[in-house]
Amino acid sequence: MVAEQTARRVTRRRVRTRANLLDAAFEVFAAKGFGRVSIEEVCEAAGYSRGAFYSNFASLDELFFALYRQRADLIAEQVSGALAQDGPDLDVPTSVDRVTEVLLLDVDWLLVKTDFLVHAARDPAVAQSLLEHRERLRTAIADRLARATGHTALPAVFDGIDGAARAVVAAYDGVTTQLLLDKDVDSARAWLKQLLTALLTDGSGTPE
Repeated sequence: MVAEQTARRVTRRRVRTRANLLDAAFEVFAAKGFGRVSIEEVCEAAGYSRGAFYSNFASLDELFFALYRQRADLIAEQVSGALAQDGPDLDVPTSVDRVTEVLLLDVDWLLVKTDFLVHAARDPAVAQSLLEHRERLRTAIADRLARATGHTALPAVFDGIDGAARAVVAAYDGVTTQLLLDKDVDSARAWLKQLLTALLTDGSGTPE
């Protein structure tokens, strides 16, 4: 019994340590860029020793990857949750409003994500992981659109649900690139709403 309680305390402490390292790393990566950050800087920001770092991550690359997965999975969950609130009829304007309100349009996250994209472009294994995340996001969107098939018509130009889902992700990519440059979150949300409504309807806000 005592051994089990001790093991649970150690596990909880390790979970907290890992979470604190990830939070600290996010702030440091966003401020300086992945290629300019050392393990010592992450440890200092989190208030831990190098030993605590290496008990959770084998390298800075592994931490960076874990941080990306954490935030990227959050976005997929946000999109899925927002789209799951309708019945079989897909209320496009309402769903678009929900998605754009909950999406992580955070400039610091976009800086980290862009670093990850550049890193992935030079490392096939990292690129594969990024592709898998993007596929999960597209699948979440496509699944919701599929449930609306027969109730809500999609523009024929996409030639199916997968094409529409890819267009939604592309719109998000484009808007967030602009956001990185002008830092105008309100404008980014407004543009994303307009783009998604135009993509998923006839452009008037009323499903075809």
